[in-house]
Amino acid sequence: MHIVYVLTRSDTRGGVQVHVRDLCKALMALGHRCTVLVGGRGIFLDELAECGIPYVVIPSLKRSISPFKDLEAFLRIRKVLKDLRPDLVSTHTSKAGVLGRLAARSLDIPVVFTAHGWAFTEGVPPASRWIYRVVERIVAPCARKIITVSEFDREIALKGKVGNPSQLVAIHNGMPDIPVELHARPEVLPPRMVMLARFEPQKDHRTLFLALSKLRHMEWHMECVGDGPLLGEMKRLASSLGLGEKISFHGFRSDVETILSRAQIYVLVTHWEGFPRSILEAMRAGLPVVASRVGGVEEAVQDGVTGYVVGRGDMHTLADRLERLIADPRLRASMGRAGRARYETHFTFERMLNETLDLYQHVLEEERRS
Repeated sequence: MHIVYVLTRSDTRGGVQVHVRDLCKALMALGHRCTVLVGGRGIFLDELAECGIPYVVIPSLKRSISPFKDLEAFLRIRKVLKDLRPDLVSTHTSKAGVLGRLAARSLDIPVVFTAHGWAFTEGVPPASRWIYRVVERIVAPCARKIITVSEFDREIALKGKVGNPSQLVAIHNGMPDIPVELHARPEVLPPRMVMLARFEPQKDHRTLFLALSKLRHMEWHMECVGDGPLLGEMKRLASSLGLGEKISFHGFRSDVETILSRAQIYVLVTHWEGFPRSILEAMRAGLPVVASRVGGVEEAVQDGVTGYVVGRGDMHTLADRLERLIADPRLRASMGRAGRARYETHFTFERMLNETLDLYQHVLEEERRS
């Protein structure tokens, strides 16, 4: 089959980009055709080219709302789909999800939408949440199936009257495995903590830094990997809290597996999420995880077993859980082993690929019968 993937941004290498890239690589290895439609020009295009994945740039497809640009992007997506005439369209992210679904529906091409965390989830500002929920209600009927990356997201979609029970399918993210030499050693002293996250409003580096400021008396180091508009502000905050020597800022990095292999604790403090791939990367490496209780995080992290889950914005509990792990190498090792075992059981790439491919084939079978 020929699948066209549509997503908004090529200027970053986030979870959505990695998800689409890995799916395309695996499906092409199985003999299927894949084409990626994406907005802008950035590092993701280099990765697609390196993997031999065909792509088409949609210059007017941008994250921000612009009626004229959005109409232009819709028409361009529609023209490309009309020329390619794929068997199936798979859309990702909010903007590309809306425009791609409308374009595919207008051409009677079956389309699937994957929600990598809803834009109307808890933690998003109320006004934005209301707007996004209304938009998703309107375009939901365009998709034959809507994939959510967690049961949490499936439930909030149903509560928000976005899609129907037979249309919504939860498929947890999965990650390709890594060589054993990239497995971490959580027991190593002094512990190195890592957070992989862009510096943008969704992420909560502020609460993390405030919690770490309570632990300055302990021996540890924190590495923040990612870029974004709030990077400068967070650097200044770290310095004002006396953490300038304890926190390193690495910007964007492509060697995530190597960085995690040198770490002892993984941290993800955030306001909202879908089902964070970085947590799975950490579990795959055998790291204990401390993360905010948002989205589908609790479907990956077992509190007290593979790490700790703390309330959104709860700086005091976050400091307490980090202190426990910093102080106890054996606890880190035990939780890391449990996390690795949970990855092997529930979150392999092969499991996600098989479930996704089964869904694609089910949609096409329904199309042939209709």
